[in-house]
Amino acid sequence: MAAYHQRMDSSPSDRGVLRPELLPEFSRLPATGSAADLVRWFWISRWDLPLGRQSTQDVIAFGALNLVVQHDETVISGATTRISHRTLIGTGWAVGALLQPAASVGLPVQPLDLVDRVESVDGAEWSGLHSAVSDEMSRRPPDLAAATAAISAWLIDRVTPTDEALLVNRAVTSMETDPSLVRVDQTARRFNVSERTLQRLTSKYVGVSPASLIRRRRLQEAAHRVRTRPDASLAQIAADLGYTDHAHMTRDFASVLGFSPSAYRSDS
Repeated sequence: MAAYHQRMDSSPSDRGVLRPELLPEFSRLPATGSAADLVRWFWISRWDLPLGRQSTQDVIAFGALNLVVQHDETVISGATTRISHRTLIGTGWAVGALLQPAASVGLPVQPLDLVDRVESVDGAEWSGLHSAVSDEMSRRPPDLAAATAAISAWLIDRVTPTDEALLVNRAVTSMETDPSLVRVDQTARRFNVSERTLQRLTSKYVGVSPASLIRRRRLQEAAHRVRTRPDASLAQIAADLGYTDHAHMTRDFASVLGFSPSAYRSDS
């Protein structure tokens, strides 16, 4: 199977992916209708690697839960505080839903307990979900839209978002997409809640703090610019993204990723 990248929405589908050129077949589809309150977007990966070959990807994951139906199991992964790694071998597929905070109330996990963890799930209802997605992925060619629709229907049947949950959706989306939000108090004021309330809500629905979400967005964007803008100086990238200085950005890279911006640029 030839490796390629297929972009299916307006945002960069490789944001947070440190080495997208190593991705196998990868697609992203938007969540639509009432599913959009529960899923930010769907991602689909398929791979068929020669015997003895493997593909390892490093990711600065979004601050969110992922519900992932794979060819061999269904898992829920939590928000992360460090770089994530996944190694692919053989032949397989995965259909993932990057979940909105509101979806967490319908899952048998507490987001705070799942930080930096991946948990397999089983039982009759999970088996039904896996079968529904597998049926669509087994078609030739696979019906990606139908596979994601099966996950949408499963979630919609189990989760009715509350006003509080929808507020957290909006706040988290703003922190992860709006570069003007660089402090927690700015987000709290925008949504007319106290900083303490915002801290409580993101911990409840996502598992990490508002400050962590803001830092993660900035680090994702910094990595994307370091890789895709070779003519921009690291000092300029740091300044554009609100870091105190180049050294501040370098410390952020080192603490989360384990390497410096200059080393990442040299290796990209």
